[in-house]
Amino acid sequence: MQWLMRFRILWGIHKSFHNIHPAPSQLRCRSLSEVGAPRWNDYEVPEEFNFASCVLDYWAQMEKEGKRGPNPAFWWVNGQGDEVKWSFREIADLTRRTANILTQTCGLQQGDLLALILPRVPEWWLVAVGCMRTGIIFMPATIMLKAKDILYRLQMSKAKGIVTTDTLASDVDSMASECPSLKTKLLVSDHSREGWLDFRSLVKSASPEHTCIKSKTMDPMVIFFTSGTTGFPKMAKHSHGLALQPSFPTSRKIRSLKTSDVSWCLSDSGWILATMGTLVEPWTAGCTVFIHHLPQFDTKVIIQALLKYPINQFFGAPSIFRMILQQDFTSIRFPALEHCCTGGEILWPKDQEEWKRRTGLLLYNVYGQSETGIICATLREMKIKPGFLGKASPPYDVQVIDDKGSILPPNTEGNIGIRIKPARPVTLFMCYEGNPEKTAEVECGDFFNTGDRGMMDEEGYICFLGRSDDIINASGYRIGPAEVESALMEHPAVAESAVVSSPDPIRGEVVKAFIVLTSQFLSHDKDQLTKELQDHVKSVTAPYKYPRKVEFVPDLPKTITGKIKRKELQKKEMGQM
Repeated sequence: MQWLMRFRILWGIHKSFHNIHPAPSQLRCRSLSEVGAPRWNDYEVPEEFNFASCVLDYWAQMEKEGKRGPNPAFWWVNGQGDEVKWSFREIADLTRRTANILTQTCGLQQGDLLALILPRVPEWWLVAVGCMRTGIIFMPATIMLKAKDILYRLQMSKAKGIVTTDTLASDVDSMASECPSLKTKLLVSDHSREGWLDFRSLVKSASPEHTCIKSKTMDPMVIFFTSGTTGFPKMAKHSHGLALQPSFPTSRKIRSLKTSDVSWCLSDSGWILATMGTLVEPWTAGCTVFIHHLPQFDTKVIIQALLKYPINQFFGAPSIFRMILQQDFTSIRFPALEHCCTGGEILWPKDQEEWKRRTGLLLYNVYGQSETGIICATLREMKIKPGFLGKASPPYDVQVIDDKGSILPPNTEGNIGIRIKPARPVTLFMCYEGNPEKTAEVECGDFFNTGDRGMMDEEGYICFLGRSDDIINASGYRIGPAEVESALMEHPAVAESAVVSSPDPIRGEVVKAFIVLTSQFLSHDKDQLTKELQDHVKSVTAPYKYPRKVEFVPDLPKTITGKIKRKELQKKEMGQM
């Protein structure tokens, strides 16, 4: 971590863990009464909005005027004892420098697309906010992507720039000739590389003077790649309105964040939850964003962090809570932790009950998608109904509908839909970029069809029953079967394959592949071949997509037109529960 030492003065890096403490109990229950970022009612949409100028710069000014407490805005740690602590004023300075790098050094302009493929390192936040300041559309992606995944994203988006680490730089260089739109490459590393701009050096020399664009609320801000079942990832484009959601009164009640809070959202930097849960939502509230580098998921490290640091707000996928509960303790009390929130996959009632019994804390549920952000939640002021997601969170009007878009009566299974007519929610994605057919396909009467199945009770609580498509949600990672099948088909042993989800006690779901072998591999050892196929998938696509379960079958069930009947395989697999 040599760069941490080089930038000690500029970035306020500390080795001591004693510079910040939990706020006294009499202050932890409320914010500074005279301070609060701009807010609107649940359905009011300003004509202009930019998170960087309207929210982040607001808190920087509050710090300057002495109207915000001493806690840092950003607190990053790693496993080697290094720390980065930034105030809002420091973040404002550094993101203005980043904005100048993107526009002046890289020559990018408002509306250009930039691929942002970084792990949980401080530069991810600088680039994301720097893009907001300039109107450059950033496209987050997980560091687990392989060359094939990156090539697809660069070609589909026609991205003009990319920011990544030296781990992926060689892959990008190998495909650069196939990406004619790619003009600039920024490297986040302690080492230089030919053909790449050194981001860390540029930040030191860049000017801190920059005027944020006056973006319209409906101008595009970010694109998330989201998987589908009949093709490869789609580009869900969001406007600056997405970053407006935490300013709505009801959205503020989901976690009721205060300026004195220390919030840790354990999301991979490639997902919408990272953009919202580790940047937009906590900074709208003016609280501290806590980040642990966690290059590899380690339950014990998570527990140690919750015990060591004054983290009082914790947000993670249900599988994280399950893994913590798998550890050998009968009860555990995290000294600062007050509120726990989960989403991204199915939360089992038994996990909620066990979490409360062993930690003394309630576990609240939220629900959303890459296209929507959070659309349902159990607010802190609401009673928890085990097995239910919560109620609709404005500006969303969420209903359970039939296939024609008609609202179904309570306790009737149907599609979870979001009303888009007569007015489309500002926080809902704009479109699937470059794919008007898919955009039109998800419209169902006056509603956007989420593709998820559910039902609503008489009190308005929504229960999630499953997906109407075949998306696999493994520990919060959404995986499209087509991507895994495509990777498998590259191996000479695979004649045909069908990928479905399989229930798992820890991850909720895992990827399972049904495989028909080619004749020359029929006599091979099946255990050895399973491992070989798993390693193959890991080598050609993001490792989290590999099939944890493999079943070799003589043939696959098909329709009369030759289409594989995944539903039949899925039903068989669910019957194994």
